[in-house]
Amino acid sequence: MVKFALYVPLEARPGKEEEVAAFLRAGLPLVNEEPGTVAWFGVRFGRTSFAIFDAFPDEDARGAHLSGKVAAALMARADELFAAPPQINKLDVVAAKLP
Repeated sequence: MVKFALYVPLEARPGKEEEVAAFLRAGLPLVNEEPGTVAWFGVRFGRTSFAIFDAFPDEDARGAHLSGKVAAALMARADELFAAPPQINKLDVVAAKLP
């Protein structure tokens, strides 16, 4: 059962929009290595606005994700790719439907 999530809005630096999209696509194989990450989405809202949404069964899985390769890559490239530092929002899931 999914109980916890993260929501990370991302605003691309001017001229870095396609690099952000590529960065998100490249994150998928890394997330696939995380057994506790039940769902992970890299989404685009418009030309420059992106976000990451992911869901977890427990705090340990969320913590493992935050200590994992995708989070490290996100922070390592934050200054280069994003107009502002990523804001990681911890959420409680109140309802979910997953395959």
